[in-house]
Amino acid sequence: MLKLYKLRDYNFRLVLWLLMISGVGVLLVGSAMKSLQTRQLAGVLLGLVVMVIVSLMDFSWLLNFYWILYVLNIVMLLVVRFFGDNTAGATRWLDLGFIRFQPTELSKILLIMFFARYLMNHEDDLNTAKTIFSSVLLLAVPLFLILDQPDLKNTITVAIVFCVMMYIAGLSYKIIGGILVVAIPLLIVAMFLITKTDIKIIDDYQKGRIMAWLYPEDEEYKELSRQQTNSITAIGSGQLTGKGYNNNEVSSANKGDFVSQIQTDFIFAVAGEELGFWGSFGIIVLLFLIVLECILTSRRAKDLSGKILCCGVAAVVGFQSFLNISVATGLLPNTGTPLPFVSYGLTSMVSLYIGMGLVLNVGLQNRRYLGGETNEHRIYRT
Repeated sequence: MLKLYKLRDYNFRLVLWLLMISGVGVLLVGSAMKSLQTRQLAGVLLGLVVMVIVSLMDFSWLLNFYWILYVLNIVMLLVVRFFGDNTAGATRWLDLGFIRFQPTELSKILLIMFFARYLMNHEDDLNTAKTIFSSVLLLAVPLFLILDQPDLKNTITVAIVFCVMMYIAGLSYKIIGGILVVAIPLLIVAMFLITKTDIKIIDDYQKGRIMAWLYPEDEEYKELSRQQTNSITAIGSGQLTGKGYNNNEVSSANKGDFVSQIQTDFIFAVAGEELGFWGSFGIIVLLFLIVLECILTSRRAKDLSGKILCCGVAAVVGFQSFLNISVATGLLPNTGTPLPFVSYGLTSMVSLYIGMGLVLNVGLQNRRYLGGETNEHRIYRT
């Protein structure tokens, strides 16, 4: 389980980027809500400890228990389904007494671990109907439980991450093309039905967010669009250099409580207002560097499972970052997605650090560690 590794193979660049982005997160959360800054710092420290421990554990040994991880994931989601706290019409949290825990955040990492091993085991027959159907069926169970909470944004995130892992595993371009030919028209039809008819495809609050995004000036949706509108105003008001960290300006969207959930879903609005364009750009660069390090580590992985593992974690960080920033700047409807390593949320923070620990371990077991073996996986697509 625990192995001796060479210190020179430890990816200290990735650790540095994580420390920098998490430090920015602690500062921004403190500015948004001072009472949460200590808890955010505690979450970062806990995450770092967990990351180091996981990074020293053989990921291949952990993946031997992939079916146990899958069952554990299902049980965890079932527990929150029947015994979770219902907040604002959604059942997503478990109250453990000393802390509230959101199983879906950890579920994403467990599913990446499961499919990393499962897809590697089916590498030779990945493009057969049997393997594709079984993979989709195995995804459908946790996906349904997440959607039922309801948690549409994490349902979409898990589906996107699964697609990335299937591609990395070697899914044929012919199959990918066939799926796109079907999926794109279905998406267009779904958007038409949601926005132009009364047919209920999604929950009313989800439809409301989409309509508020499309028609923010419409009197019917003005109240729903207020949060995003104020976020855009706050980001724009920061201009190039910002109003200054933790400023006390009367016009501040942060200090004036003009944006709700500013410490979580709209933390980027704090960055835009207080740190300006350059500060916001710096956050995007750090997130990009973290994703890039995960991808570069995947290219040096000793086997396909390590490659899938790294790209799966990269997809979570990259897609969630894209969603959060797009919502804060008005490019997408409000989804309630936290910004990785920046937004307040201990479950999300620690879960992402577990993922980073796995990536670090994949990097420690590169081909140089294996004594110069090439063991390179070449995927031939048709």
